[in-house]
This record gives sequence, structure tokens and C-alpha cells, in this order.
Amino acid sequence: MSTTLPLLHTALNLAASGVPVLPLRRGKAPFGNCRNCLGNACGGRPNMKNPGPCRCPGICHAWAAATTDPAVIASPAWGPKWRTAAAVAYHPGGAGVSVVDLDDADAVAWARTALPATRTVPTTRGEHWIYRGTMRSANAVRPGVDIKSTMSYARYLGPGTGCLADLPDAVRALAVKESRPARPTHVIAVTTLAGGGECRHRTPVYLERGIAMAEQRIAEASSAVHATVYRTFLAVLSTHGRCGCLTDAHVGRLFAAAQAKGETPRHCTDAWANARSSLGM
Repeated sequence: MSTTLPLLHTALNLAASGVPVLPLRRGKAPFGNCRNCLGNACGGRPNMKNPGPCRCPGICHAWAAATTDPAVIASPAWGPKWRTAAAVAYHPGGAGVSVVDLDDADAVAWARTALPATRTVPTTRGEHWIYRGTMRSANAVRPGVDIKSTMSYARYLGPGTGCLADLPDAVRALAVKESRPARPTHVIAVTTLAGGGECRHRTPVYLERGIAMAEQRIAEASSAVHATVYRTFLAVLSTHGRCGCLTDAHVGRLFAAAQAKGETPRHCTDAWANARSSLGM
């Protein structure tokens, strides 16, 4: 395949420098899994450090598909995707870096006072601050701030300016804070059963199966991701939202599944709020 396609050319150059790459479709989302990988039937898991026994030649399992192998990047399986791709993405953790994704001007202003200077890359609405070193990825660690490193992907928007600084403790500390309830919209106000009866949904197996099925439904969405996320949130809330079963941990799992498909924390919050409103909750 010709390497004159701009995105393919960029991807091959990045791969040659040791940066694992993959194409993104419109909406800044990875291309959907192939039929053999739908529902992780191949044994792959997009939320694990290794996609498992999957040896699919396609661009499956989101960030886990990122590679530095030029034969794969320009292969017949990948080649047609570059013609319709909207952007090049890379796996920061695989490149040995972490990206602090600052989504708006307020987040950038905060970073300039709270974080050490490092290489910066302008984005559509804010900036990417890139540090040398890896950590676990975390979304919505504070308003307008995500961390993309291991088990995540980031858009490649150019080489940026400035010298890479080592990953500071101030950034690592943000991921620790992320495990605490950060947004009021994540806290679910529900009513208990009249008469204090035992809720059948509280059985661990029943609830776990429901959350797992919701995660799978989102992961398998190959198109209309926004609509799929909303309908899934609506289904979960209609079944479990009024009996006190759901916890912030459950909601966090659903949000993580949606964000793995390219949804932003803001989109997740809006979809959740709209689903609750539709159900009168």
C-alpha cells in the first residue's frame, strides 16, 4: 500500500520512533471490533494490560491494538481504515509517557500553577501536557482533566513544544484522588422499597450479571456509540435505579466502559442525567 496517505505516513513515522499507533474514526473513537472479536469471544479484553490470546490482524480492542510494527500498520487489514480514519492515536503507556489531557482554558490555567512545565501540545479546546514515565490512566481527576497513560490512547496532534519532564508526584496524586466520588452526578439518589422488604437485586450474582451485560453491550457498539451508551444507562437505571442497589463503583464501571469507546466524562455524565430524568428519578 502507498505510504502517501497523510495519516498513514504520520503513523509509520511515529512507529519508527517507538510510539505504538492506531487509527481513530470520527468521534475520536477506535474502530469497532471485528466479528470474531465481538463480545471478547476471542479471549481479548480491552481493559487488561494484554489483549489476551487474541491474534486478530484487525484493529480490535481499542488501545490494545496499538503497534509499532510497520508491516501491521500498512497491512491489508489496516490499510483501508487509514483512508476513512479521522486521526492517528497512540498508546502513551506503550511509548513510556503519560498525557495530562486539559480539556478547557480553566484546566490549562490550573496546570500552569499546579504542575511542572513539560512538553505541551495544543488541542481543539485545551492542551496535552506530556511527561516522561507511566502510570494508570484516570478520567475526570478534576474538572476538565484526564490522565492517559497505560491502557488508554490519546490523539496525536503534533510533536509539541518544550522538553519532556519526568512524571511528577503531583500528577500521580491526581489518580489517587480519582477513586473518590468526584462528581455529584455520580451519586445516585434512590428510594428504598416500601415496607423495608428485601430487594432481589441485592443478590451479588444478579447485580453483577446486569452490570457485566451493560459493559459488554457498550463494548460491542460499532456505531451510534452515544445512543448505545444512553440506552444502556437507561436500561440499568430502569432495573436497578430505584431499589438502592447501585453504588458509585457500579456507575464508575459503566462510565469506564463508555469512555473506552471514546465517550468523554462530560458525555457520560450528561447521558446518565438524561436517563435519570427520563425515568423521573
